[in-house]
Amino acid sequence: MTTVESPPTAQPIWRPPAGALWSGRWVDGASAMPVRDPEDGSLLGHVTDTSPAEVDQAVAGVAAAGTSGEEWPAWRRREALDAAARLVLRRREVLTEVMSREGCKTVREATAEVSRAAETLRLSAQQTGRLTGETLPFSDTSRGAGRLGWYTREPVGVVAAITPFNDPLNLVAHKVGPALAAGNGVVLKPAEATPLTALAFAEVLLDAGVPAERLAVVPGTGAGTGRALVGHPLVDLVSFTGGFRTGNEVARAAGAKKTLMELGGNNAVLVLDDAAREAAAHAVVAGAFGVAGQNCLSVQRVFVSSRIADRFIRDVVTATEALRVGRKADSRTDIGPLISEREAGRVQEWVREAREGGAEVRTGGQREGAFHWPTVLTGVPADAKVMTEEIFGPVLVIEPFETVDEAITRANDTRYGLQAGIFTAALETALDVAERLRVGAVMINDSSDFRIDAMPFGGPKRSGVGREGVRYAVEAMTEPKVVAVRRSA
Repeated sequence: MTTVESPPTAQPIWRPPAGALWSGRWVDGASAMPVRDPEDGSLLGHVTDTSPAEVDQAVAGVAAAGTSGEEWPAWRRREALDAAARLVLRRREVLTEVMSREGCKTVREATAEVSRAAETLRLSAQQTGRLTGETLPFSDTSRGAGRLGWYTREPVGVVAAITPFNDPLNLVAHKVGPALAAGNGVVLKPAEATPLTALAFAEVLLDAGVPAERLAVVPGTGAGTGRALVGHPLVDLVSFTGGFRTGNEVARAAGAKKTLMELGGNNAVLVLDDAAREAAAHAVVAGAFGVAGQNCLSVQRVFVSSRIADRFIRDVVTATEALRVGRKADSRTDIGPLISEREAGRVQEWVREAREGGAEVRTGGQREGAFHWPTVLTGVPADAKVMTEEIFGPVLVIEPFETVDEAITRANDTRYGLQAGIFTAALETALDVAERLRVGAVMINDSSDFRIDAMPFGGPKRSGVGREGVRYAVEAMTEPKVVAVRRSA
């Protein structure tokens, strides 16, 4: 694997019109916080560190726009979101640079995410024509005599969107797009590490025709800005993506209001003895180490038939060692930094714990600043953190199994249930395994790290509450409203 090269002199990065957006205008709040490149710590700029009082202004402004502001009918919402999808693609270069510089994505990964975000907006636009209801069967009961009625789907009101650093454009689009399509106002708090991408995206939306009064962006800390936002009495629904522990804090702060939460995974892939071994190995490596493993869908645990385990491990190690670790801006780079040196140190500590418990490092294991080399472990103790928790880093555990029943049991032995994968040539076996895995989605002959933005997305156990995916988010962000008419006698 190639070592990290020294970065060139940093070039200027796009600057937002101001450090935040609320009350229909770009504003700089009373306090500011720095934004730094995790690769070298260089300062990229400052954004507002939004105070609770400023959050109150932002939420109140968005709420007022929804209740007494100018009407924004579905056809105008569709036009604005379609225009935003096109504009995202036209601004690909700027969005790619901002995303890669402030975050952890390589330039290739950031470029691909721009296309994903445009598709998410396009899908959101399509949903505006599907906000339909139906008539209700009042004649089905004697108590309904002389009545007719129907229901429609109405916006919930104000959506608080709290987004993570790992997909700072597309996961913002996944919350803001459906919320706007449904007719809601949105107050967005982006991840502390990646607020510039969110502000650049907000500029796209405004330029595309989204009314400024219906959108606010409030950068800041989770403890300050985030807590004030989710607990605000005018917020009707909280959409959060992040870790399970933070999700619990969000739920406590939100109180008795609607929540939509995706809280991560500890995803397993099963490789049976009849699998296309080399193809499975390459899919596993791609699924484990993209975005340096900082992906809720990343492959973390692989259970492989003992009959092919040695050869499969060799294939995985070979493919892993072919990956290039380096600067994000280099188009040849496969693995960039983690989001911070602290996070890279945590991953290193989890690997050390596994090694002290008897695990063998087949490749990788070293760290340099915020970079952690892609690492393959075998012989990992069942209670090691790399087995039981979501590592959110470039570490892959491979363990052999004797029977398919054993593999299913071990795959399900986690407090998470987001997605899983299985590689086999036997369709009946694949369908049986898919039925028995307790997860939100099973990928057959693919890794767990696959998703299209039209899928219902989420899972049981610690993996979250409800389902994302554009159509399903729109459903969650609307409510049925019944109208009943009593006809004159």
